[in-house]
Amino acid sequence: MTTTLITGANKGLGHETARRLIAAGHTVYVGARDIERGRAAAAGLGARFVRLDVTDDASVAAAAATIEAEGGLDVLVNNAGIEVRSPEGEIIGAAELTADVMREVFETNVFGVVRVTHAFLPLLERSAAPVVVNVSSSLASLAQAGKGYPGVAYPASKTTVNMLTVQFAKAFPRLRINSVEPGYTATDLNQHAGMQTVEQGAEIIVRMAQLGPDGPTGGYFDAAGPLPW
Repeated sequence: MTTTLITGANKGLGHETARRLIAAGHTVYVGARDIERGRAAAAGLGARFVRLDVTDDASVAAAAATIEAEGGLDVLVNNAGIEVRSPEGEIIGAAELTADVMREVFETNVFGVVRVTHAFLPLLERSAAPVVVNVSSSLASLAQAGKGYPGVAYPASKTTVNMLTVQFAKAFPRLRINSVEPGYTATDLNQHAGMQTVEQGAEIIVRMAQLGPDGPTGGYFDAAGPLPW
């Protein structure tokens, strides 16, 4: 039985990924900050719930201890992420960008990935087929930068996640560690402006969460294949 933890899994892409992996036979932990919403989501899915705030060291350590005590972990999906907008709901561009905005976005999107990955590495290293999926974005691609999106903090955070993916994959060659781009999916993150459904967006996450030991690692993929860095 494969055991999987998905951060930010009480809604959106994380919730759909949980649903699909449960259907594929995984035991799934729904990681969520909000206890009530997380428990409700887990109950509806037939998953397990673990309280997990990726911005809080104690919360992450407690989640790791719980999952270790209940048998360990095979797959980690770093899905939790945020975008910060202006009080008017506008995307914050370079002219309005402040260090506080960058810090808030990086605390979840970057430091959260590091915090969770670091905490669960001992469990993953004990697995026969350990996998880490980092949910990134096409906006992270330096090769495709400058194609219209005015925001700075969110793309910068996901570019950093891609570098983390590469470096962790080099450091832990037995793990399959990849970044994925779900596509422009209608979720709370973009005020449901995305053109894809969560079913479509979760496709690449689910696929990469089920990699075998001979699967790719240190890569950056969408549903169609590898993406340019």
